[in-house]
Amino acid sequence: MSFERIGIRPAQILLPAPGVRPETWACIACDQYTSEPAYWEKAFAAAGDSPSALKLILPECSLKDSEKLIPGIHRTMAEYLEQGLLLPAVDPGFILCERTIASGSRLGLVCAVDLEQYSFEKGSLPLVRPTEQTIASRLPPRLVIRRGAPVELTHIMILIDDPDRTVLEPLQAEKASFRKLYDFDLMMNGGHLAGWALDTPEVLEQVDRSLNALMDTRGEHPLLLAVGDGNHSLATAKAYWNEIREGLTAEERENHPARFALCEIVNIHDNALLFEPIHRIVTGTGREALIADWREYAAERGMSLQAAGEGHRFTVIAADGEETVVVASPEGAIPCETVQKFLDDFLSRHPEAEIDYIHGEDSLRTLAGKPGTVGLLLPEIDKHSFFADVERLGVLPRKTFSMGEADEKRFYMEAKRI
Repeated sequence: MSFERIGIRPAQILLPAPGVRPETWACIACDQYTSEPAYWEKAFAAAGDSPSALKLILPECSLKDSEKLIPGIHRTMAEYLEQGLLLPAVDPGFILCERTIASGSRLGLVCAVDLEQYSFEKGSLPLVRPTEQTIASRLPPRLVIRRGAPVELTHIMILIDDPDRTVLEPLQAEKASFRKLYDFDLMMNGGHLAGWALDTPEVLEQVDRSLNALMDTRGEHPLLLAVGDGNHSLATAKAYWNEIREGLTAEERENHPARFALCEIVNIHDNALLFEPIHRIVTGTGREALIADWREYAAERGMSLQAAGEGHRFTVIAADGEETVVVASPEGAIPCETVQKFLDDFLSRHPEAEIDYIHGEDSLRTLAGKPGTVGLLLPEIDKHSFFADVERLGVLPRKTFSMGEADEKRFYMEAKRI
């Protein structure tokens, strides 16, 4: 088999031991509900004293308390391993997972991605690439967590461009012949999750063959694996690997567990995979003031703000109403770039204002109803041009898109030693 050529490997993947309730174990990705701490309070209450992935992660809404919380997270990881609460489910192998959400059943392949074949450096063309700008300042707190962690859990979702459905969908058709690992309802309206072990030589060969065939269709400098969710988590894993690899022998580097990061591969053409724009919320200002500033900013750069016409279209929402804003002759290649350039400039001139990035129109509208708050609703994204956009632009602006609503994001379930 030639997994080395396609950037992934079968791995020893850990799951909670029999007797650990998966309903209280699995939890939503740490980068969700960053402005809604009440969600996390309810999730921790639902888990109670039970073993839970919640106790092995740091929700981003708690990053300000990271120095206090991270040592406890590391201790709990070690305790779960010592107590046998995390055990190998495949060794080595993959997990075929099926997530049932409002849009349907989304397929995924849980595997280990080779960090030697991934880079977030500008201008690089590796097999595994980020899709959004990587912000270096966001890596240090994540590195602190990873440096002392004996295991990792993943919310990284990596996309393949497989319109003919040659990789994951044939595995789904055979799932009745695979060993079932889990099948349960997720907490907090997360839908349903089921998983099957892929660990026989025959099925590993099938995955290897289909992914190699897909890569052969990608041309020179192929983009086979595009990071859809968890860009900064994968960048952190790469930064940590770079820290330790120089202290290893060439032989040790070949199979060191930190060289590989756990992820889930998803076909971008999966009908249940919905691409959603990530909206912006700005506090410390009002709708009229922000639009007036935007109008002046646009005029200085050869653009104009209009209520209709051709250009990049946004809906600006606040407690006192909403309106459509069209930026004619936009400076950005895509709408997200246009609005982010303005907001970066606005925030640099208005230190009293702050920005947050919101998944889901309902959440944006709720937050934008508060005094001194403005929401910017971004237009829909065409996922079928996504790979072409990434190859054309290099990386998309930060916080361009989200794969589904917040409740549909990946839940932490599987783990791997690092």
